[in-house]
Amino acid sequence: MKKAVLKQYARLIARTGANVQKGQSVLIVAGLDQPEFIETLAAECYRAGASDVEVEWRHQPLTRLAVRYKSARRLGEVKAWEEAKQQWQAENLPARIVVLSEDPDGLAGINQAKYASAMQARYVKLRPYIDARENREQWCIAAVPGVKWAKKVFPELPKGRAVEKLWEVILSCSRALEGDPEENWRLHNLELKARADRLNAMGLVSLEYRSANGTDLKVGLIPEALFLGGAERCPVNGVEYNPNIPSEELFVTPRAGDAEGVVHATRPLAVQGVLIEDFWLRFEGGRVVELHAEKNEDALRTLVGMDEGAAMLGECALVPYESPIRESGILFYNTLFDENAACHLALGRGYSSNIRDYEKYSLDELRAMGVNDSMVHEDFMIGSAELDITGLTASGERLPIFRSGGWAF
Repeated sequence: MKKAVLKQYARLIARTGANVQKGQSVLIVAGLDQPEFIETLAAECYRAGASDVEVEWRHQPLTRLAVRYKSARRLGEVKAWEEAKQQWQAENLPARIVVLSEDPDGLAGINQAKYASAMQARYVKLRPYIDARENREQWCIAAVPGVKWAKKVFPELPKGRAVEKLWEVILSCSRALEGDPEENWRLHNLELKARADRLNAMGLVSLEYRSANGTDLKVGLIPEALFLGGAERCPVNGVEYNPNIPSEELFVTPRAGDAEGVVHATRPLAVQGVLIEDFWLRFEGGRVVELHAEKNEDALRTLVGMDEGAAMLGECALVPYESPIRESGILFYNTLFDENAACHLALGRGYSSNIRDYEKYSLDELRAMGVNDSMVHEDFMIGSAELDITGLTASGERLPIFRSGGWAF
């Protein structure tokens, strides 16, 4: 890929994504797949005014080794220096950029129970710092192609061409391949906001999902919740940023414990380096009480059992079937992209920033309103050309939201 195009993409992430401010610290979390691009991204953060840029490198083979050889106690340990680092981040709120590139099958075959137990132990220690940062930092998740990810998406191509092809589709889906990427996103955000404003004017109290594949689900919404999409604003400094590049969704926080029925996934779910395929979930009293997956059902059960909130919904997201990512015809095996190809739900932690005037409430008060609390947040795709979604108002009026996979208004 041409360096000039990659530089534009890095600038988009730094300025429109995280929107790095003058004098601000930046934390980049990335894999080892594209070090040259991470160097370009760091340079763009400095050009935006960053006072310092730190990079945390991740590497799936090292995670595999740790799960294999470390004791369960060691694997779940949070060292004093890690806590000190987390404390610094909670106090200084660096702009956080996560760059995804991992192999969708990169952790297949590991001891999932051991790994899950370790993550649960670590979360107990890290939760105070995660809660302290919630709604107070600018953040952005974007992607670059790793070789194994590219070969998963384009198995028929040689490695070099597969990586180049994945670069092309990542940039295209991110509105960064043609024209001015930053202007593209300004216009895109205006469209998303207009649609969200119309949804919020409807006064919806629940959503009903029905599809020919057997999906028949009703989800209750929090009365104070708002549909959001695209750019958000950090209440600490008033800076506007875009959490996801790409993003085609309008999403809302459902009420924890208010979901009844069955929902079928329409795309595989890549979670913790494992692909869960052809699965469905049944909810009673807001919780998953039954599930099945044709592939990696154990991983799905582990996910749902991570904590009390993991079996409840934390997000309802609307994405039309004519999404440019779906129309690319590519299955990415990566949630950042696949969730923007189809309507989706999320198990686990809800977004408290969807609550009207959320900055006036404590995190405990927001959770008391119905925002789900969990250590996980995993999106799974349910959209298709047959999906109908109906919104219900407090007066009992039934409003068409989606018909045959697309917007009904």
